[in-house]
Amino acid sequence: MTRLKVNPERGTSGRESTRHDGGLDLVAPRVVTELERAFSKVTEAGLYLVATPIGNLSDISLRALAVLAKADVIYAEDKRHSGTLLSHFAIKAPLRSYHEHNAEKERPHILAALAHGDRVALISDAGTPLISDPGYKLVRDVIAEGHAVISIPGASAPLTALTAAGLPTDTFLFAGFLPTRKDARRGRIEALAQVPATLIFFEAPTRLAESLSDLSACLGPRAGVVARELTKLNEDFVRGPLSELAVAYDGETVKGEIVILVGPPVTEEIADTDIEERLKAALADLSLRDAARLIASELKVAKARVYDLGLAMKRAQDGG
Repeated sequence: MTRLKVNPERGTSGRESTRHDGGLDLVAPRVVTELERAFSKVTEAGLYLVATPIGNLSDISLRALAVLAKADVIYAEDKRHSGTLLSHFAIKAPLRSYHEHNAEKERPHILAALAHGDRVALISDAGTPLISDPGYKLVRDVIAEGHAVISIPGASAPLTALTAAGLPTDTFLFAGFLPTRKDARRGRIEALAQVPATLIFFEAPTRLAESLSDLSACLGPRAGVVARELTKLNEDFVRGPLSELAVAYDGETVKGEIVILVGPPVTEEIADTDIEERLKAALADLSLRDAARLIASELKVAKARVYDLGLAMKRAQDGG
């Protein structure tokens, strides 16, 4: 099991960088110019889904700043949390709450504002709106009413964790939070066991050890990663087999936002001879089509491969 602490402000070594500043005096005016241009382009009425930093405030995009600065109203899940971000960048737009407990009441007000021609921004506590956050029904209704929906991309905890995890990135599945009850949690894990992808979960610090234990029990010796406090001062990646991670966090008290990642299923190569042996037994009672379907499902191999091997066996038996 490996652990890497990263200070996003100072690099992985913790030492101050000795490199030159890259010409900040040249970059800064370009940034101001680009921000002014982005601000001038925020003219369209509509619902703006604005990604915000997940920890490091410097990760906000120029376009996000322009939209928030020019919004007629900003809706946030937690006004206190988002108020800190807006205050940091001196953004004065009205801030209102939108969360799972008041969504039904607030949605008509948002639709009315859009009908009036307002620019409405929706942000989450951190990261990209709608990812394990309320907003899907709002977007659906805004589209149904014929208003524009504009997504302003930016920080995302699942993708930040995935790109630094060291696990396959070509196919992945974000599964949000696991259920809190053990039976339901194990059922959910088992339902995802055969998905041929890196799995990504959010988890609360108080449930981390239990979830790692259940992941290890249900998924076996897969590679896992616990990513914590992403982009913040105490950013931390711990990598290792799920069994080792479960032991490492058993009884441990951890803090901060957590992402758990699990590598894809470990597939064993099934030899043709193994498939042929299963076919010989199955064909005594089943048609080739049904036998191929059954064996393909049991061995997790392509049905066409099993069927072709069955045809070859029949030809050999018939002397062809």
